[in-house]
Amino acid sequence: MAVGALTKFILMWTSQASGLQGDEGSAENPWTCADTAESSPTTILFSKLIARAPGVDEVRLEFLKALDVVGLSRFTRLCSITWASGAVPLDWQTGVVVPLFKKGDGGGITLLSLPGKIYSGVLERRVRQIVEPRIQEEQCGFRPGRGTVDQLYTLCRILEGAWEFAQSVHMCFVDLEKAFDRVPRGVLWGVLREYGVSDPLMIGSLLFVDVVVLLASSDCDLQLSLDRFAAECKAAGMRISTSKSESMVLNRKRVECTLRVGDEILPQVEEFKYLGVLFTSEGRLEWEIDRRIGAASAVMRTLRGSVVVKRELSRKAKLSIYQSIFVPALTYGHELWVVTQRTRSRVQAAEMSFLRRVAGLSLRDRVRSLVIWEELGVDPILLRVERSQMRWLGHLVRMPPGRLPGEVFRARPTGRRPRGRPKTRRPPKSCFMITWDQTHFIISVMPLGISTLNP
Repeated sequence: MAVGALTKFILMWTSQASGLQGDEGSAENPWTCADTAESSPTTILFSKLIARAPGVDEVRLEFLKALDVVGLSRFTRLCSITWASGAVPLDWQTGVVVPLFKKGDGGGITLLSLPGKIYSGVLERRVRQIVEPRIQEEQCGFRPGRGTVDQLYTLCRILEGAWEFAQSVHMCFVDLEKAFDRVPRGVLWGVLREYGVSDPLMIGSLLFVDVVVLLASSDCDLQLSLDRFAAECKAAGMRISTSKSESMVLNRKRVECTLRVGDEILPQVEEFKYLGVLFTSEGRLEWEIDRRIGAASAVMRTLRGSVVVKRELSRKAKLSIYQSIFVPALTYGHELWVVTQRTRSRVQAAEMSFLRRVAGLSLRDRVRSLVIWEELGVDPILLRVERSQMRWLGHLVRMPPGRLPGEVFRARPTGRRPRGRPKTRRPPKSCFMITWDQTHFIISVMPLGISTLNP
């Protein structure tokens, strides 16, 4: 970064700070941005939470990270003045809306000022300390230590147990219409005040998500839950999107489920894609694994001419694209997989179709997969899947009581199994036949090799 640009940048901050009213602290608001290291502007800046796209002020992330001690001190002082005065620089409040196209429809993304994002991150971390203990367990979005895998595993485990013991599960996948755009600010402030958040720490879009799954054992109970949810949404100014909300029933026989939102009937489907994973009315994930393999094959076909077999591109660059695009497309949601021999063969075939071409080989060369892995210096995808599944198992074992994934992991469904061979299920059978102490020991010392892979 040029010295002149950096100097101009710091001077811009100085002019902004001098235009704000108030001191860095007062009797009413004694807090400053430098009080806590965890939520200081410097900590937020050097975390991995800040995107690179600049806002209307054209301040880039490289500019911020190039600041020395003096520059960081000025920025921290600016944040403290902003906090004490309540006057936020105009550039931090202004967003640039960029149109995007997705699946034949149009949308928009708002590019915000990066310094403003850092200041918002400081407030968000302080708000989280207050509201985190009061957020309901079902909410996993925008929370530390939680993610989509928690929700996916919980739903998958419930469906597995219900199918094994021939129990019916009625589901409604509810989508909120323009959820983030319709958040009523007045209601939001009221909720935060109920949580004990003071006015200077108010920040929006903290605990909202636009996809909800309602579960019940019968269609009557599910309709009652849906009516209550719709009433709460209406009271908060939100609206259910009836065109995107659907119902599904997990049952060994075809069962009708008629759900209504107002005067409209929600369609009943046999499959639904929730958080990127395909769930079916038969509780089978084989279709989802097939879909992952198909997505990876589509990536392979798209990149074949421009990347995979392009001689001008180095092998290192090809493997970087392989790691960043192909592998995530193939392994998304693998924590839910039941890895059968058929799954192993298909996943490994999809993997090697990419790696053989990167190595400049074909099946006619009759080179074993193990040799290609060693030559390219990559780990087999199935080995990564096994390691990741064991990490997830350890995460479940260590999960404190009350967490939904841990509760469904420890739960044992009751009832009588129907005739016939049950499905292969997770976690591994050994975890059902040993004590918890033995499970902890296995997780800590179990070696993971490639002996189960097909060379």
